[in-house]
Amino acid sequence: MGRGLFITFEGGEGAGKSTQIRRLADLLAKEGRQTLVTREPGGSPGAEAIRHVLLSGAAERFGPELEAILFAAARSDHVEQVIRPAIEAGKIVLCDRFMDSSRVYQGVTGGLDPAFMRALEKVTVNATMPDLTIILDLDPEEGLRRAVARRGEDTADRFEKETIAVHRQRRDAFLEIARAEPERCVVIDASRDEDTVAADVAAAAARTIAAHKQLVAPA
Repeated sequence: MGRGLFITFEGGEGAGKSTQIRRLADLLAKEGRQTLVTREPGGSPGAEAIRHVLLSGAAERFGPELEAILFAAARSDHVEQVIRPAIEAGKIVLCDRFMDSSRVYQGVTGGLDPAFMRALEKVTVNATMPDLTIILDLDPEEGLRRAVARRGEDTADRFEKETIAVHRQRRDAFLEIARAEPERCVVIDASRDEDTVAADVAAAAARTIAAHKQLVAPA
């Protein structure tokens, strides 16, 4: 059995990552491909426990360094327990957020030292790099409006509560990552209707699958 693929989805709040991951997973399943859908922070039992601490804001008062270390601990467990075994089993792993979110949320808007962030990333990712990163790009004001509509009466999480200026800074940071790593990243305009966005996501995934000849064809 050949090596699988690792596709990550990134973007700001309300960009539609969960919806587009679900749609791509359904499409790949119809093609007969084995997929695994997961998320960060979380995705494994240990990481899910850390997710609650992070999104509740309980770790915020200890500063961005501790938050980054907690994200790193969650990611390490997630990679070793879930992501890497699935890729080695020939599956296509679809992950809602990965290392780029740490680069943006803790690194750029958290103001952490780039060398510190690179060291954390190297240890936690442990060479398990995405084959494709889809960045769903959306104006932050529209993204937050969508996030509020989706959430309903639930409480906003730690990151949704931050100022619009911070959200704009994050959008710019994701776009800068895409410019710096065009061989890995594809930016998709998420302001359009869901079907149009899904078609672009499917096309990007198809190009990556076609480029990886070692991926076993569906039965």
